[in-house]
Amino acid sequence: AGIAYTRIHRLLYTQQLLTMTANARLAPCRRVWCTLFLLCIVVFSSCATVMAQESDNGAAASAESGSSSSESKGSEEAPKKEEPQSPKVKQNNASSSSSSDDWGSFYDPNNIFCGKYDCYKILGFDYETWGSAPPTLKEITKSYRGLSRLWHPDKNKAKGAREKFVAIAKAYEILTNSEKRKEFDYYRDRPDEYFQKYGSSVLWTYAPKSDASIIGLVLFILANLFTYYAQRNKYDKVANHLIRAAVEDWSAREGGSTESIEIREKALAILAENREKAIEAAQSNGDTPKKKEKGPRLTSKEKREKEQVELRPICAKLVNEIDDFGAGFRKPTYKDLLVIKMVKWPYYLGSATLWWSKYGIRRMRKLELNAEEREVLTKNAVGEVAWAASSDEERATMVTLELWVSDNLVEWREEQDMKREGLSANKRKQIKKLRKKGSGGDYGNDDDLHLD
Repeated sequence: AGIAYTRIHRLLYTQQLLTMTANARLAPCRRVWCTLFLLCIVVFSSCATVMAQESDNGAAASAESGSSSSESKGSEEAPKKEEPQSPKVKQNNASSSSSSDDWGSFYDPNNIFCGKYDCYKILGFDYETWGSAPPTLKEITKSYRGLSRLWHPDKNKAKGAREKFVAIAKAYEILTNSEKRKEFDYYRDRPDEYFQKYGSSVLWTYAPKSDASIIGLVLFILANLFTYYAQRNKYDKVANHLIRAAVEDWSAREGGSTESIEIREKALAILAENREKAIEAAQSNGDTPKKKEKGPRLTSKEKREKEQVELRPICAKLVNEIDDFGAGFRKPTYKDLLVIKMVKWPYYLGSATLWWSKYGIRRMRKLELNAEEREVLTKNAVGEVAWAASSDEERATMVTLELWVSDNLVEWREEQDMKREGLSANKRKQIKKLRKKGSGGDYGNDDDLHLD
């Protein structure tokens, strides 16, 4: 009765779990009625199965009693204390291995262990009857060897012998592995936990913990590479602008500078020298200069484009020889790595804090600005790029203009805009006078004047 109750309880729990999984998306009312209906079917089928098994067990018990009585004629009866020993393996018993119907049942839809059969039953053991003395590894091996010889496909040509042999080998593999056997015993009465781990047909295991030190090292290396290539991009941006200004002969109004003009002059000199060398080489080889073929003459635009094509590689080579354009626009070095900057940050922060502290104390004492303070304030007002691009004379002029005052800074920037527009000194003076008088908009009706 206890065995039947356990099996009925297991079947009911398994069927309920499968029913709840299949009908998870149905409406609540419909799910309840379907579940009750299936439970009724399971109860009736289980009762019929139990009754059939009881009749079979009765017949088997009568047969065993007859055989035991014949065997006990030449031996003494064992004491009652020795009755709960582990059952002996019946390797040659046809009822234990001739049919897969005697292999029990197990909830294993994903075939993690022995599929729908019980691994113990396959090797002739009964999990429900051995009590506190489970079969040992020696007993499992002995049973496996007997059954494997019996159902080996080379010796047994019966139908299904190969499948039985594979199942026996699988059961032996599971039960001889301590971890697999322990897991198999654990999930025997816990189909819900089996479903949580294996029910989705996806086998999972916990991934090993990542080493935080390795991750931090990788991120730190990537940060250093980022700062290095950021400095490279900063340098390339100025270099490309300078090459284009030199090749296309930009004026100050178009974005050119004294450096671009100097590079263009050097490039033109190198180009002329290369042409002379080419002519001399041709003459030394005895080649006579070819006469110009008659054809359409090149326009001035085509000539200029041809010259630019010849000048571009020369200008690029000259610009790449410049390692530092000033204002932080330089080729990247090891100093641009993040680790070097992090080492220097405390020094920069401390020096800046000390300088501004002294500046605040001097302002509180109402002292005049010294030369260093004037230079720092002017540099901060005009910007690092404009300060680096200026000559020593221009820097001295900017310091005397007191550009840290907002009005002076606005006036200075307007004058710089007029210089870039290409206005003469007289025109700039006229514009200043007109602004002082309060008139604006029309400064001599010059079409070339475009000021904000």
